Parts: sequence; structure tokens; C-alpha cells
Amino acid sequence: MQQLSWHDYLTVFSFFAAIAGLILAKTAPKSEDNAIEATDRCLFLMIFTYWLVYCVAAIGQDFLHSEWELALFSMRATALLSYFLTFTCIISLPLHRLAAGRQIE
Repeated sequence: MQQLSWHDYLTVFSFFAAIAGLILAKTAPKSEDNAIEATDRCLFLMIFTYWLVYCVAAIGQDFLHSEWELALFSMRATALLSYFLTFTCIISLPLHRLAAGRQIE
């Protein structure tokens, strides 16, 4: 078994922080009347969910045997895709707020 590096420990900590973020986003009071807040809430849920997938895929790469090339490639592709999806959701959140602010004016 491979020893975990500081990045791996940080990823595990980030995994639990994303779970806490999901719980907070799910238990927040809902305002279904406002479509802007519903979209913001959906983006927050997507950010935390994609980050959870990234954390699982990144840590899972360390525990796979190097002979399982197809599984290792799948984990790397999943980690890469979920990382980019997390990034795009993070970028979309302030852009959506800017666009919504301009529509209100």
C-alpha cells in the first residue's frame, strides 16, 4: 500500500468539508418563489457534489494497483472531468449573479 502525501490528506479533509457544505446547502431555508436563488442553490449543490466526486477519484487512484491500467485511467479521467466541472460551476456562480443583477435593473 502506498503512503499518503500531504495532498492526499488535504483531499480527504476537503472531502469531509464538501459533505458539510452539501448538508448546509440542503438544510438552508428554501425560497422557491425566486428563480435566481434557486439557481444559486443548484450551483452550490453542483459545486459540492462535483468536488466530492473529484475527492473520491483522486484518493481512489492511490489505492488502485498499477497493473489495473483501465481502472486507473478511468479514475484519472473521472477526476479530471469532475475537477473541470467544479471549476466551471465556481465560475458560473458569480457570472449568474452579475447577469441576474443586470436583469433586475
